[in-house]
Amino acid sequence: MSRLFEELTMGAMRAKNRFVRAATYEGLATDDGHLTQELTAIYEELAEGGVGTIIAGYAYVTADEHPNPNMMGIYDDSFVPEYRALVDAVHERGASIVSQIVYGGSASRLDPPSERILGPSAIANPKTGIVPVEASQHDIEMLIEAFAAAARRAKEAGFDGVELHAAHGYLLSQFLSPLLNHRTDEYGGSIENRARIIVEAMAAIRDGVGRGYPLMVKLNSSDGVDGGLSEEDSLAVAKILVASGIDAIEVSGAWRACKVRGVAGEPFFAAYAKRLAEEASVPIVLTGGNRSFAVMERMAAEDAVAAFGMCRPLICEPDLVNRWAADPAYGPRCISCNKCDATRGHRCILPAK
Repeated sequence: MSRLFEELTMGAMRAKNRFVRAATYEGLATDDGHLTQELTAIYEELAEGGVGTIIAGYAYVTADEHPNPNMMGIYDDSFVPEYRALVDAVHERGASIVSQIVYGGSASRLDPPSERILGPSAIANPKTGIVPVEASQHDIEMLIEAFAAAARRAKEAGFDGVELHAAHGYLLSQFLSPLLNHRTDEYGGSIENRARIIVEAMAAIRDGVGRGYPLMVKLNSSDGVDGGLSEEDSLAVAKILVASGIDAIEVSGAWRACKVRGVAGEPFFAAYAKRLAEEASVPIVLTGGNRSFAVMERMAAEDAVAAFGMCRPLICEPDLVNRWAADPAYGPRCISCNKCDATRGHRCILPAK
């Protein structure tokens, strides 16, 4: 049997294989972040399609900061019953499911943006132009508590774990970036200081859910721009988080890299993931550009990469993992055209077979 179909262990979580559906923004929740039947159906289809672990699309943790239209929320206890129904549906179909939690900050694409947006420093976001309010100590404590409360709700709903989103330019990623974090207090300057808010959020989450509940983090391999988070700093952050008790790290990176690189060859962040897997003592999930069963199988066997996250291939073919189980030589239909990004619900534009 291929190593890719062996059980994946992340903390106390046991998944049936090494294939992970990376969190994907569907934009199908209600205006205030609640689930819809259309959204639930996507997760049911993914679970039926054979993927071992689903990382649910990011859920925002404070009611007053809404990063993107119609994204899922988890900012109060009203979400627990509906997420419990979603988790039950996924479990019934044989998959594990993780809740990804986020504060967007100045990366918001909401139009108009939320009235008050926090950031590490009052610096205009180069992509959105939004100038956030520099977070005070009180604001940071509020954010940490919001992450902890969201994780508690995820556990109460039955999610198999929770993932802190510290990549892709959202708030925790902004604290890590020297371009956006110009603070001179204990949350700025050295990489240890820039990672402090993540470490403190992890500690608060552990206080609420216990040491045994699986906790992941999504981390940029680098920001992909001069002056941003470098690979060396990212490796340093990863080691800090491992020492602080993280159960797994999902490796990602700058979205522009995912859009401009072709589908042939290695996954986008393979070299970094290989190095991190050698230096970190937790499972590494590599996301970005995974298309080839043979390449993933080699990386699992030779490079100690524990699992492989996919987004666009599973938008195109939710049953791709079942197809690979039947025929490892099967070639995915996804051509990385990115036109799904412009459709409602991020649907594949290729005609159905």
